[in-house]
Amino acid sequence: MPSLFASYLRVYEPLSAFDRERQLYWRRYVKEGRAVAPADGPDRQRTTVLAALGAGWTRLPDLPDDAYVLETDDTLLVCPWNLRFRIAEAALEARHGVPSVIADALVPPILAGLARAIVDDWRSGATVLERGMPRVHEQVATWGVPLRWFVFVDQDERELSLRPGRRVLRYRTEISRARRRAHRAVSTLRRAVGEVPITAAVEEGARWLEDFHPRSVVELDYGGLVDLLGDGTLTEDDSPGLVAAGLAGLAGGDTDGATEAYETLVARWRAVHLLERCN
Repeated sequence: MPSLFASYLRVYEPLSAFDRERQLYWRRYVKEGRAVAPADGPDRQRTTVLAALGAGWTRLPDLPDDAYVLETDDTLLVCPWNLRFRIAEAALEARHGVPSVIADALVPPILAGLARAIVDDWRSGATVLERGMPRVHEQVATWGVPLRWFVFVDQDERELSLRPGRRVLRYRTEISRARRRAHRAVSTLRRAVGEVPITAAVEEGARWLEDFHPRSVVELDYGGLVDLLGDGTLTEDDSPGLVAAGLAGLAGGDTDGATEAYETLVARWRAVHLLERCN
């Protein structure tokens, strides 16, 4: 589950993206005031999961359907948490890269098998048919923001609040804009540097965005990272601008400019990543 010091990439979909049963559910959910604010969501998610799991990893629980809600003009958009899938994915990740004895202690084989079945169903599209929703509406990254996420947003789309108890830095954009930016970035990267990991990562993000309704909204939220960064750092943050400058440099043949933008960005977020070692 996400730590407090995490960032989030979310997609909010309009109700028309869901089948009739889910539309009625989400309307009732909002009317009853059950929607959770993004600032409170990570803690609520952890509490919900730990309560459902009980004392240990012996099963994959059924969890309530919760979501973040965004209202724009007369449109209601929701970002479902999809916690069951995320627990299954976390269970498999916990087994990755460790000796089998340790892996079995962390996540017993029977639980790993159930987790694999759930993940495979989501990724194959079976869950889309059964529940009328795409796979995952929220991606989570701890101790930083993946540089590829900045491709999807523009510097002018920033929302910043430095009020005590309400520190927020996020970017919101229409999914159509995010998709265009992603596809342009993939094209630029492929021409300039070829099929390298960053090209593949941005292309994967572009494919993920294609799963959602064309009237969706994409949100990049710094989440708990705002508590690691001072007011001046947040105010001056221009990470999406640096990514845009780097891509423009690559597209125009200005490799020195692209390199400078990239190195500035990497150095900035490496400093945030290093804070994990101090924790």
